[in-house]
Amino acid sequence: MFKGFREFVLRGNVVDLAVGVVIGAAFGTVVTAFVKDLLTPVIAAIAKKPDFSGFFFEVNGAKFLYGDFVNAIIAFLLIALAVYYFVVLPVNALMKRFEKQALPDKKKCPECESDIPIAARRCAFCSSQIA
Repeated sequence: MFKGFREFVLRGNVVDLAVGVVIGAAFGTVVTAFVKDLLTPVIAAIAKKPDFSGFFFEVNGAKFLYGDFVNAIIAFLLIALAVYYFVVLPVNALMKRFEKQALPDKKKCPECESDIPIAARRCAFCSSQIA
């Protein structure tokens, strides 16, 4: 009974998923702190307003607190920018650096310009001899 459960839990993809969730949660905390403690004060210094949550308008006595929505949009944009510039671009550059250059598997026939295998000695399309 427990053998099947043990095999399920110890499969690589379940463990990888668990590690990814834990690392993702920790990274989310770091990014949120970065945005809240470093980037938002910069915007507050520029806009001379530390928080937009006090912004609202009234219609027939009903308050519409659009300031919280503005705060959420700014936080989302700052988090997206931080993740893009501090995670996505460096990881893409790192992956490109370690990417293996693929060797070509085809070459052009000098007579008919058809793509032929590298090891071919005769073109399959025009039957010319390949040096």
